[in-house]
Amino acid sequence: MKKITAALFVCLLIGSAGCKKGFLDINENPNSPTDASITPDLILPRAQVAIASRMATSYRYAGSWIGYWTRSGTYGPNTEEESYRITTTFEADEWAGWYDILTDLNTMEKKAKAAGQGIYEGIAKTLKTVGFMYLVDQYNNVPYSKAFDLTNNILPAYDKGQDIYNNLLVELDKALALFAASSVVANPKIAIADIMFKGDATSWRRFANTQRLKLLIRQSQVSGFNPAPQIAKIIADGSGYIGAGQTAYVQPGYSASTSPTGAHQQNPFWNAYEKLVSGSGADDFNRANNFVLTLMRVNNDFRFQYFFDPVATSCPSCSTPVLAGTWYGYNYGEVIDNNAPKAGNSSAVGGPGLAKTATQPQWVFTSMESMFLQAEAMQRGWITGNAQTMYLNAITESYTFLGVPNAAAAASLYYSQNIPVVDWSLATTSDAKVKLIVLQKYIALTGINLFEAYVDYRRLGVPATLPLSLSPSRAGFVIPLRLSYPQNEFNYNLPNVQAEGTINTQTSSIFWDR
Repeated sequence: MKKITAALFVCLLIGSAGCKKGFLDINENPNSPTDASITPDLILPRAQVAIASRMATSYRYAGSWIGYWTRSGTYGPNTEEESYRITTTFEADEWAGWYDILTDLNTMEKKAKAAGQGIYEGIAKTLKTVGFMYLVDQYNNVPYSKAFDLTNNILPAYDKGQDIYNNLLVELDKALALFAASSVVANPKIAIADIMFKGDATSWRRFANTQRLKLLIRQSQVSGFNPAPQIAKIIADGSGYIGAGQTAYVQPGYSASTSPTGAHQQNPFWNAYEKLVSGSGADDFNRANNFVLTLMRVNNDFRFQYFFDPVATSCPSCSTPVLAGTWYGYNYGEVIDNNAPKAGNSSAVGGPGLAKTATQPQWVFTSMESMFLQAEAMQRGWITGNAQTMYLNAITESYTFLGVPNAAAAASLYYSQNIPVVDWSLATTSDAKVKLIVLQKYIALTGINLFEAYVDYRRLGVPATLPLSLSPSRAGFVIPLRLSYPQNEFNYNLPNVQAEGTINTQTSSIFWDR
């Protein structure tokens, strides 16, 4: 993809059918599609698969910065990332990838509206709020209101991050109204095409409500922010939030095989971090970060055995001897000596609680993340309910999600300890309780939502004890507040990206980062 404007033009021209090859190719010849043949039921599953794959595999950089993962001893330093000295080429696919998905969703939204297919239209609006949230959370101001108006805006101007968030909430209003007013009958093939909720409007309303709460929580530190009008809309809808056992998964029919076009059909997390279709290991680079590994081990939290794989091969002669069946991690950015444990002698990130099978559904919005969001909102007084109870239930849900035997009892043993990392009574102020909730959310989302932890760290400084990179090239740099605009924007949309002024990733923050 050379530039966002070109991508938008091509995808809109052909209804996104030929923009990429992947799990769900929808044309015999992707170079010769017809606009009439590209209907919402064909676009939706492709978009959902792409979003799920991005959630599963695209935020390794955030996971490394935030203390979840790091490189193994098999690899040399990743200097740009580990020094925090990022450039306009760093993670450029975040921009291109999300706009690619959003173009598909925009096409789907228009087609669904023209055909009177309200559920498809509502889904498109809802999922667009997810994509634009991720763009704002990484770049702040981005093309939004003019992003898809190519006829009049071949070089789209940037909207302010705050304005985009405000409009995303309006779009969720519209989506909820569409879900409430539309019938399955008016949305052909929705039960098959919707590989997340099978067209169930109530499930989509819960998803939209939880997404609204997430957008509000992001803004918790913005001066003068008042969530009450938005919370009232969630209450008025009456569908509630994603709750225990209601994780939003995508399941297109993952299988341990490849498609006729050569694309893998395995679950994307499994395929990226556990095993390839061939059966060989998928990932020798990413390994457990000692920060989160130690945080769990010293506090009697054995979930680390579900987030990370045990050492596969002993190395008694390594500079740090390791035994198979134990857990071994690395420090982020450290200089690793030649005789240190290598990939096979360390803990991989596709632990048995995460990478269960090649055919498992892929999580998009987990139940425990939703429950921690609710706990924080309760503690802040935004919504009714007992914050402590929701907090403890969210921890239990984490154990359940990972497949821990006797999850409720195991979780109770953990959170009943009189230790600062988990004991509710030891957090003696409301602010301390909010930060405790977010710390436990951080632990529960290890390997699951790497980006959410990066957001919370910028928003609240949790975890407070997170060490900085040990890279000799860091020289005073700290975890970046945002990404740089991609080089292609400077190449092809120069007037608008220049209008944003000089961006310094060390000092230029996202609007909600106060």
